[in-house]
Amino acid sequence: MLSYNQLHKRPKDFLAMTGLQLNEFHKLLVAFEATYLRHYPQELTLEGHARQRHAGGGAKGALRSCADKLVFILVYQKTNPLQTAHALHFGLSQPQTNYWIHHLLPILRDTLDALGMKPERDASRMAHHPLALEGGPALAIDGTERRRQRPANATKQKAHYSGKKKTHTDKNLLLVNEHTGKVVYLSPTVAGHMHDKKMADEAAIVYPTNAALDKDTGFQGYEPEGVLTRQPKKTARQGTECR
Repeated sequence: MLSYNQLHKRPKDFLAMTGLQLNEFHKLLVAFEATYLRHYPQELTLEGHARQRHAGGGAKGALRSCADKLVFILVYQKTNPLQTAHALHFGLSQPQTNYWIHHLLPILRDTLDALGMKPERDASRMAHHPLALEGGPALAIDGTERRRQRPANATKQKAHYSGKKKTHTDKNLLLVNEHTGKVVYLSPTVAGHMHDKKMADEAAIVYPTNAALDKDTGFQGYEPEGVLTRQPKKTARQGTECR
């Protein structure tokens, strides 16, 4: 069963499962705990009623500490498992897992917002976003896909089938600040069939003045006005002689 106490002794596994180094996790944990207590004060129950006994009394849940709660939601965000699989990892039932996911995601979002690390979701506000301007407007754009269950509807199956990944996916665009490595913009989720360039065109991202933008071949022809784009070129293969 996964827990903070189990994972923190194995830094490589901790990074693989949460996406964070231990020192990064501990910094996030301080803000996460403060945000959690702001949403759910210890003198009140989760439903907002006055407690009849001290916090910690009664049955002990699988996610006892804020560290366990943060590990739970980070692993879910990093690995994107089925809820049944996530439940097995943390010793919960699927309904309990569903509850905790919806319970903790708003806490994580508010924590990132309080730390000034929440990605922008409105493409029209990108030009003046502090995360985009930190260190200078040098950005990289890419599409990211994650597997999803195959839809039962045939039309949705076709829309979500990614020829690149050879499976059914959901897809987002990411903009990353190349100076800081922070995610600056996260697009709305679309079906995996949509091409990267079409997503970027429809997003209508407003870039900072004189921004530099790295892109890959999936964005061939994407040239936003006032932006210097850079696309790496593949080295031509050298032919071999037959002797």
